[in-house]
Amino acid sequence: MSEKNTGLFEKPLLSTKVKSANVKIPEMLFGYFLGPFGALLASGIFTSFLNRYWTDVLFANYKTDGALPSNINLFLTLLPLLSAVLIVAGNLIAGQLIERTKTRAGKARPWILLSSVLLGVACVVMFVVPMGNGVDAPVATMVLTAIAYNLYYSVAYPLYNTANSTMVPVSTRNGNQRGLLASFSNFASVGVMGAGGMVFPMIIAWFLGGWEAPDKTAWMIAFIAIGLVTFLFTVLQYYFTRERVTEESLHSAAAVKEKVSVKKQLKAVATDRFWWIVIIFYFLFQFGGMFKNLSITYFCSDQFSGTAIGGADGSGAMAIINILGAVPMAVAMVFIWPLSAKFGKRIVVLIGCVVGLAGGILAGLFPSNFYLVAVGVALKSLGSSPACYMILALIADVLDHIEAKCGYRCDGLTMSIYSSIMAASTPIATGIFNAISGGGANTLANTISYIWIETIAYGACLALMLFFTVEKLLKGDRVTILERQKAQALANGEEWIEPEERLRREEEEADRLADEARIAELKAKCKKKGLDFEAEEAKYQLKKAEKNKKKENS
Repeated sequence: MSEKNTGLFEKPLLSTKVKSANVKIPEMLFGYFLGPFGALLASGIFTSFLNRYWTDVLFANYKTDGALPSNINLFLTLLPLLSAVLIVAGNLIAGQLIERTKTRAGKARPWILLSSVLLGVACVVMFVVPMGNGVDAPVATMVLTAIAYNLYYSVAYPLYNTANSTMVPVSTRNGNQRGLLASFSNFASVGVMGAGGMVFPMIIAWFLGGWEAPDKTAWMIAFIAIGLVTFLFTVLQYYFTRERVTEESLHSAAAVKEKVSVKKQLKAVATDRFWWIVIIFYFLFQFGGMFKNLSITYFCSDQFSGTAIGGADGSGAMAIINILGAVPMAVAMVFIWPLSAKFGKRIVVLIGCVVGLAGGILAGLFPSNFYLVAVGVALKSLGSSPACYMILALIADVLDHIEAKCGYRCDGLTMSIYSSIMAASTPIATGIFNAISGGGANTLANTISYIWIETIAYGACLALMLFFTVEKLLKGDRVTILERQKAQALANGEEWIEPEERLRREEEEADRLADEARIAELKAKCKKKGLDFEAEEAKYQLKKAEKNKKKENS
């Protein structure tokens, strides 16, 4: 995927289907929602059910009186914690691979295409590990499980997720369009969590044998299907995305060709206060959310089991609370982008933190009152939605600002750190939660983990947003970047073409070629069916004129 392999992406077969200079519906729908949704579907399921698959399916034969032996328990505790090191390393390596890639397809999209195969294969490998017989030492099962787990989380997932996270910053310099793409991308991430937490339990009950009599063959077949979906949807994302920002440098022979070292990138990001604000913001936001997700089942069992709402084990209360958390997030999707476009991302995120903080305080003060907890959780979810949907757009603004100051971009390094936080937060939070709660046995620790850790994080995020004023600098940053590109082009004896004008010309050329192809097809059709080409072309032009008139009047 280096410069030597650039020719591969010159071939029409691998050309993007996005020809427009501006972001349009197909790109948003296929490139930033359906594509990422399919690619991350397995991850959403793994977050909720992989550990239970291990304990109740893969190693179930070794249980004695419903409990796993200590050696398997130790393995299942250490595997995610120790793998966190490899996961972070995988993300950092992925970031540098992306940063050093220069192709016609861009620097992130080639790795999305490669990861389509790796993600699909890793999904399947995770569920073809042979079960132990309950008698022999399950060493082979443990070893193969560790290999499969790290093939997905330390190789395939970092490669895809770092590239996917990079797409919003390099998609366009139009702040409003970039905010919209960030909303779609993060809505896909929220959607897979919903599919994992709400839909997959029904699949387990109806098709996979449930937890009482699980069918391992059915699990394997299910994830062969999910692996195929993952592959196809990731390829779909590749074809319906475009790196307009990356293309600016590829179209200029005067662009800086030398590789920017990791040390140089680290210095650039480490000396920028906005970079630190947004990374610390995301760290607090992500870890607070992980503690909430891990502890909800214990919290509901502690507070609401044995009640009319909670049922025998509190699962009824948990189902209602999950719905109350999902609905505000889904509804907010409609409003966050237009509000951000009108008032600015910072203001909308800041107000969201205030709402989330208020909801958390309400739930935390009355943890045993289901109705107040439910209202508090709904407010927390609503308050978290601006940050959830806009985080990639906020990071993109910072990356543009750093480019204006330093003359080069740090997308790969920054997004690898972003992805590391995302990927490593679950195993690390799991270890900390188990340590402070005794594996969910301490009621106070469960309440703190479910409500107060995230609430405190929202308070800290609110304080950070007060100082995040990078949006005010973006217009000047854009001028600086264009002036630098123009100076480099002129110094190299090139014709200087504004990026927007170049994109407009490319779109016109793409439209011209598409119309030529349409005319050729119509002529062939008319010849085959004995139709009058001029009459058919006139019908087409009339329909086109009517369509354009309706669009102008709408």
